[in-house]
Amino acid sequence: MTATAPPRPHTPRPRPEAPAPVWTSSVLAPVAAGLATLFASTSLTGVVSGWAWFGYLLVAVVLIASTGLALRSLRAPTIVVGLAQLLVLLFLITGAFTTSGILKVIPGPDALEELRGVLAAAAEQIRVGLPPVEGTPPILCLVTIAIGLVAVLVDTLAVAAAAPAATGLVLLCVYAVPAALAEDMLPWWTFLLGAAAFAALLAVDGNHRHRRWRNREAPGLGNSASTLSAPVGVVAAAIAMGLVIGTAVTGIGTVGKLPGAEGTGRGGAGGFGVEPFTQLRGLLDQGENVELFKVYGMGADKRLLRAFTLDTYTPNKGWGLAQNGRAQQGVQANKGLPPAPGDDGAGPARDIRIEPTNWVDNWLPIYGAPRSINGLADNWLYDPVGGAVFTTTKQNAPAYTETASIKEPSKDQLRLDDARLAEVPQQFVQVDRVDPRVAAKAKQLTENESNNFDKAQAIWSFFTAQNGFVYDTKTADATDSDALADFILNGKRGFCEQYASAMAVMLRSVGIPSRVAIGFTSGTPKGDYLSISSEDAHAWVEVYFQTKGWVSFDPTPLLDGRAVVPPYLQTDTSSSATNDTQEVPSAPAPSAPATGTPRDPGADLGADGDGDQEKEEPLWPAILAGILGGLAAALTVVAIVRSRLRHRALMRPGASSAADREDNGFLDNQNVTNWLPLIAIGLWVAAFAFLAAWVSWWFALALVVVLGVLGTPTTIREIKRRLRLQKIASHSPAAADAAWRELMDECADRGLPLSDGDTVRVAGRKVVEKHRLDEEGRTGLRTVIGVVEKSWYSDLPSDDQELGPAFDEVRKSLKRNAPMSWKGRLFPRSLRRGKK
Repeated sequence: MTATAPPRPHTPRPRPEAPAPVWTSSVLAPVAAGLATLFASTSLTGVVSGWAWFGYLLVAVVLIASTGLALRSLRAPTIVVGLAQLLVLLFLITGAFTTSGILKVIPGPDALEELRGVLAAAAEQIRVGLPPVEGTPPILCLVTIAIGLVAVLVDTLAVAAAAPAATGLVLLCVYAVPAALAEDMLPWWTFLLGAAAFAALLAVDGNHRHRRWRNREAPGLGNSASTLSAPVGVVAAAIAMGLVIGTAVTGIGTVGKLPGAEGTGRGGAGGFGVEPFTQLRGLLDQGENVELFKVYGMGADKRLLRAFTLDTYTPNKGWGLAQNGRAQQGVQANKGLPPAPGDDGAGPARDIRIEPTNWVDNWLPIYGAPRSINGLADNWLYDPVGGAVFTTTKQNAPAYTETASIKEPSKDQLRLDDARLAEVPQQFVQVDRVDPRVAAKAKQLTENESNNFDKAQAIWSFFTAQNGFVYDTKTADATDSDALADFILNGKRGFCEQYASAMAVMLRSVGIPSRVAIGFTSGTPKGDYLSISSEDAHAWVEVYFQTKGWVSFDPTPLLDGRAVVPPYLQTDTSSSATNDTQEVPSAPAPSAPATGTPRDPGADLGADGDGDQEKEEPLWPAILAGILGGLAAALTVVAIVRSRLRHRALMRPGASSAADREDNGFLDNQNVTNWLPLIAIGLWVAAFAFLAAWVSWWFALALVVVLGVLGTPTTIREIKRRLRLQKIASHSPAAADAAWRELMDECADRGLPLSDGDTVRVAGRKVVEKHRLDEEGRTGLRTVIGVVEKSWYSDLPSDDQELGPAFDEVRKSLKRNAPMSWKGRLFPRSLRRGKK
């Protein structure tokens, strides 16, 4: 018998899986790094009020990530990329927070000096302010610089150094600073966002690193989007455990316990009260910050909440009540109240509900001129002379509703309303043993003024940073035997009690009736109410006018956004407008820092807190940016989902025939939805441009120019590609020519320009050799060459049904074996050919 060789086993070669796109490690990494920085920055909600700062951070992070992506695509050294990112951040800071930059954005000596003043103002606001501080321009500048530097560092570690795990320490520091400064615990959701973003950053790196190991597929790490890499699984499990434990255990670093848990996360706070006197020297003991009141009905209005007033000055001690308050009298507060001075009862009134939370005292604070107070027991009295609601013993206060007139007079009305001293109670006029130097200073400030209002404003304007006054929780060391003269002429450092005491004495020394009011600043908006805490306790001055009654003047140079500057203390205020309707242009406030430093925007608001600002930025760019961003996000999601579904359809075993591939894939190119990625990118660019315009139109212009320079060649090339693919998919008579031109451009973009003098077959051999096409690509290329040759050199019709799938295989093979560099994507060489 003749031995026969055993049949050779036939092992079908598996269809090569589509590799992960090149941009998996080039685009996703900087995007994930930027999101991690932004999500970590949400911890700033505990120390900075509002959300204006987030818009600046978003622009900064986008500019930094885009700069890094563009320069790395050009293979720039890491040090060059980092320096360029820092330079872009400096341009942003210069354009947004200074006014003397070259072309608005390039920092020169004047701009750097101005920026130094801005940072000094931010440092001063932090030193004297209480978190959360208002988002003033200095604070916004400081936050943008700090988080911008973090963004550069995170981007460098995650992308350039390929060590995203190292960014965890940097991001942890972002949380550590607000957690250490904030009195309240940080909200739980900011930790959830930060953990999720860090997990995504690790997942992007893990998916890229471990997808292949020694040229083999790593176990358990397929290309399916549903497969979780190890970093995602570990971090997701940690987040889940943290949320479960957080619902049962008192929160550490969060606002009490997580949603669904019981308790407040704060120990039982004791009651809080205010003593009826001021001191001229000493240290402000702020103690623990405790919420005292919830105020409903004030909206965004910034008003001072008066608890009581002090009428008697004692040299070297301060202000207090005559006879220590024993002579104070009043009427029942829950009955009809007598008219307050300056209120004839004819103007509009507002209902304000005040709910005490940790207030234990014998005083109840009120706004403006009260007309009625509901919800109090009979033992609460109202003193129409002192303007206070009180009882004889300290007790827990009930919730009450005040109906009050909070209308403010105009500047011109006050100029014509000097008080007749004979009709003013003597306790508001008399002042004894005032140091002659203090009286002389008050006379010097007011000698050129003809009415009480201008005199009061002159003294009020004296207590500014320009004149050396500084807000501090401790007065300066004593250098003079008279505490008041020492504060006004020498130390010029202290807190609200010293400022209010000094101004009231100076007013009385020039014959103007005045008193010191003790109460609270406007508080912090929380939902539909204002939260007023122990750190809002404040003292200010009230000046008496004949028909307008007691009018507030706050001389304390606050820089933390708590200052309340009524419209009659603004410049260029309409003489006929009242508080309810008037527009208040910006004006220097007593809390304004030195020239060149942005001033607290709160000082530009009218008494209602919502007055127009002279230089108020329009909101329509931000609104339009939000709309465009929402549309871009929706189209992006649609494009990604469609791409994944198409990829799965092409990869399924039953889609191996040419007809199936054509139906499932290539003919998609003539569908309108194939243009979704380009439309989405255009919307994203427009959204970021309008967002940048909201900050500064110079940055919007710079952003459009940069993106235009980087994106225009790519966009033109992509449009040409899609138009040609559409001709191929629709079996156009020009399909073969479009396919060949597109192949030549694909090769040119990859560094292999094909000569028009080469024959089709010579050009094909160059493509195979240079780009190392695999078997699928070679088969497709032979088909494409055959169709092109028949189209060009034969009168016989070519089989253009095979052209689309074959050309698709050639393009896929090029992507697999000759990935295009980012330089080729951003600056396609094919555009230099000038071919259509």
